[in-house]
Amino acid sequence: MAEQKESSVLFSLKELMNLEEDRIKEEEAEKEAKARAEREARESAERAARAAEERRLREEEEARRSEEQRRREEAARLEAIRHAEIEKAKAEAEHHARLQAMTAQQQHEAQIAAVRSDQGKKQLKIAVGVVAGFLVVGGVVAAMLFSSAQAEAEKKQAALEAQQAAAAQELDRMKREFEEARKKEEELRRSLEGAKDEAERARIEAKLAAAEKEKEAAGKAYSGGGGGVRAKPAAKSGSAPCNCPPGDPLCSCL
Repeated sequence: MAEQKESSVLFSLKELMNLEEDRIKEEEAEKEAKARAEREARESAERAARAAEERRLREEEEARRSEEQRRREEAARLEAIRHAEIEKAKAEAEHHARLQAMTAQQQHEAQIAAVRSDQGKKQLKIAVGVVAGFLVVGGVVAAMLFSSAQAEAEKKQAALEAQQAAAAQELDRMKREFEEARKKEEELRRSLEGAKDEAERARIEAKLAAAEKEKEAAGKAYSGGGGGVRAKPAAKSGSAPCNCPPGDPLCSCL
């Protein structure tokens, strides 16, 4: 009977030890599972932070490249406009000068023909004086026209430089709006990561959606900024046809 009790006690102690070992194993398993979950959550948060930082760096690089490309294109466009205006002014001045020279030459030839047909010395002197006067007047008129064309070219150049300055200021303003919208979006994304409850998360997500729209609108305005080249005036309708002989330098149709 004593042996049976002793065996029963040993069996009970063994069962208790087995239960204690199972409890210790379960606690260790729970600790490992909790540590593994915390580690996975920490690694997931670190990956999300790295991804957000990489995305921010990519967006900044894209914005920088877009700005550089926009500035190069704008500078090239404005330089082409300036060069075209200067060349146009020069061509107009040269055209007027050539017309005046051809007019003076024709008048000179006409006076020479009249002088050759005149047999009197007095008439010859008068004709020579007239020719000289025409040449002087023609030269003065040509100089005045050239000076006027030069002044017009300088005036157009000043207007073009003012246009360039205004375009640069507008481009800087659109860039600032885009940068402000981008920073606001980033701040809302960081706030969303630290949201404490669903209500706060929903409120931040609504603000984030509005900020994304603002950023998109600012980006479109910034990438589509810039002006155009002034159009040439169209010919007047109903004007009278030109009846001058071909090659006539004195024709008013030129």
